[in-house]
Amino acid sequence: MSKIEENKTSESDMFVLFNEISIISQLSVALFERTLPDGLTNSQFGVLNWFMRVDTEACPGRLAAAFQVTAGAMTNTLKRLEAKQFIEVVPDSTSGRKKKVTITTKGMEARELAVASVSPLFKEFASVFSSAKIKKQVKELQKIRQYLDERRFLPENR
Repeated sequence: MSKIEENKTSESDMFVLFNEISIISQLSVALFERTLPDGLTNSQFGVLNWFMRVDTEACPGRLAAAFQVTAGAMTNTLKRLEAKQFIEVVPDSTSGRKKKVTITTKGMEARELAVASVSPLFKEFASVFSSAKIKKQVKELQKIRQYLDERRFLPENR
């Protein structure tokens, strides 16, 4: 096999990989959203989950960058979460223009309820796919995520 043929196969394999990841993402989000309580959407859950995993407070711009969405899209998500009293948005004391966003106790409880609500799906999934296989896949997917995450802010990727 020539180098050109190897490269074509490699590019084709890469397309298939990312296409599968994309389809899995769409299917899993749709399935997950059906289990979410309190009318939460996946994007709203993502923000609550971010607060539980990453930091206890952030400005809207930091959240927009973390989720790679526009400021307007993040503002919309934050307004909906604030209306549900899952987050609190207050002026930043160090800047007249910035806002500070924090998760509330009610938001933490909603996030925990959302995680618990998906438990039956995870149990079903675990009955089909072994823990060893999942752990092996997670390691590889983490490598892919890390590679992509390191490149998202490079000048040539803007």
